[in-house]
Amino acid sequence: MKKIVKSTFWSFIVQCMISLTIMGIIMIILAESRAIFDFQWLYNIFPHLYDLLDNIYELVFERAYFIFIIFGTTLIIVLSLLYKLLNKIFSYVFAVSESADKLFDKNVEYINLPPEMVEVEKKLNRFKTEAIKNERLARENEQKKDELIVYLAHDIKTPLTAMIGYLSLLSEIKDMPQEQRNRYIDIALDKSYRLEDLINELFDVARFNSEKIVLEKEEINLNLMLEQIADDFYPTLKEMNKKINFTSDEKTILYADPDKLSRVFNNLIKNAVNYSKENTDIDISILNKENQATVKITNKGKQIPKEKLDKIFEKFYRLDSSRTSKTGGSGLGLAIAKEIVELHGGRIYAESDMKETTFSVILPIIKQA
Repeated sequence: MKKIVKSTFWSFIVQCMISLTIMGIIMIILAESRAIFDFQWLYNIFPHLYDLLDNIYELVFERAYFIFIIFGTTLIIVLSLLYKLLNKIFSYVFAVSESADKLFDKNVEYINLPPEMVEVEKKLNRFKTEAIKNERLARENEQKKDELIVYLAHDIKTPLTAMIGYLSLLSEIKDMPQEQRNRYIDIALDKSYRLEDLINELFDVARFNSEKIVLEKEEINLNLMLEQIADDFYPTLKEMNKKINFTSDEKTILYADPDKLSRVFNNLIKNAVNYSKENTDIDISILNKENQATVKITNKGKQIPKEKLDKIFEKFYRLDSSRTSKTGGSGLGLAIAKEIVELHGGRIYAESDMKETTFSVILPIIKQA
């Protein structure tokens, strides 16, 4: 818009200069015509006309009226061109104002502006397309969120009912054999863990859109953080006959939020454990290069289709759609991980083939030791 107004202004200046130049040339020609040409022949034919022109010439060029005529003519030209300029500018303003109303009008598919405003027209239509897309995604996410809350609320009943059943048996049968009692306790404990996971998922879904992630940064040792998170999975890995291999060339220090970043890597390692094949290893490595730390978490499991590698980072997207699967979550883990990583000035992406799947997290390094 600024470019259009500037162009119109300079067009106005050029028109003024051209008009005044033409008027000046005409006045000079008229002023010098009496000296150059002899109009005596006109007197012989039309004496009254000659006298009239002679009087006009005297009034205009030999008295002060000349100045007033020049000034008046100039003023009329400038005002006329100024009116034209303002009229054009206001037409642009009105066009933009009307198009602003059409931005959120669902009945208008395309915004049309004058040819001079083609760049503004393109930007407004891009904005409109993006707004429509975001509105559609927001509706879809809200629908997915509502569905997940219903699913999770229903899923909570399953482990809760089982826990109540086993605990009731333990309470009612006082002389139950110790081996059977221990088995029931283990089952009830396992169901309670599952219930805890479901409740956490429910909270994540409920608060994801209402809470803004705020980072509380400090210096952290990335190597130590990953080793501690990996150790937390030792009982699960032992039960599944899996292990984690951790490699790093040097100590890496980041300026980051330890709690938020722990959540990212905990989620990625948990996914690697859950989606890897039995009796396979999970590989974690840190590579420092050009003031960036790249963490790679690799597992050997089912290939993620190429067209889904970007979608897995979308809100509420679940690669495993089965609600009964142990690997099926709310579909928020990777979306939250992506948001946290990007808030740290980094990026996260996934690669997958027939043999293995790798999640890479790239973060800026502040210091290496």
